[in-house]
Amino acid sequence: MTWTGAPDPTPGDARSCDAIEMIVMPRTSDLGGFEVRRALPSAKRRMVGPFIFFDQIGPAELLVGGGVDVRPHPHIGLATVTYLFKGEIHHRDSLGSDQLITPGALNWMSAGRGIVHSERERSERRSAPRDLFGIQSWVALPERQEESDPGFWHHGTADLPEMSADGATVRIIAGDLFGERSPATTASELFYADVALAAGARIPLDAAHEERGLYTLEGTVEIADQSFGPGQLLVFRPGDPVTIRASAAGPARFMLLGGAPMDGPRHIWWNFVSSSKERIEQAKEDWRRGRFDIVPGDENDFIPLPER
Repeated sequence: MTWTGAPDPTPGDARSCDAIEMIVMPRTSDLGGFEVRRALPSAKRRMVGPFIFFDQIGPAELLVGGGVDVRPHPHIGLATVTYLFKGEIHHRDSLGSDQLITPGALNWMSAGRGIVHSERERSERRSAPRDLFGIQSWVALPERQEESDPGFWHHGTADLPEMSADGATVRIIAGDLFGERSPATTASELFYADVALAAGARIPLDAAHEERGLYTLEGTVEIADQSFGPGQLLVFRPGDPVTIRASAAGPARFMLLGGAPMDGPRHIWWNFVSSSKERIEQAKEDWRRGRFDIVPGDENDFIPLPER
């Protein structure tokens, strides 16, 4: 693999030792039985490449009767990207998609001009305790595709490229990295990967993409003699090569994400993303008046428009 022999930062070289532009500490919310940590958007950083929303779900053990129960709700102007490490979520949407997502697979839903979906657990799973751990992110669509047709794609675990060498394992979830490309169709150039390192193993992140981030999940990673534990978003300076190492004390797992800067600022309100404030106001009114499509099989419930 291309990361074999990745160089260490050069002592005294500021460019190789000060590649971290910012550290974002997610804010935490309790959703009743499990925690969600939101790294994007934040007061310090709104986006990394096209990634405009980044939530860590769990890890948690869900108790009998509790669990994921997100009623039908709308989106515009973005793609939702759901990836699990543990557990299961049942996705249904207004296109008629009906898909279970399990660990290592990818659900990619492009809202375009408008879509409605729900995320729940099957009733038979609620009869016993079970684990839940995953990431849901949103990718903002380029302005030219904000009013495109909505779509949904599922890619199973075997569909996503996975590479292993020298104590590092990388699964390419979306976009391209290390010479491999995910089969997921994206609206802009980006990269998104799940990386696991054995204790002391290392991997480089080159400067091919202008905006790059790393979100720590498990264990401790070391970058230029700095250590970072779980639950932090590191944003790297453009143009600086970076080497990421797992602590010698144990393995580490993290997400790599980023891409080209967006083609202009984005507004975000509730579940709506757009380059136009007026378009968001229209979406709010459309949801309030029931103008979005329904979710087949989940048409009797919905999340009302927030009053804020």
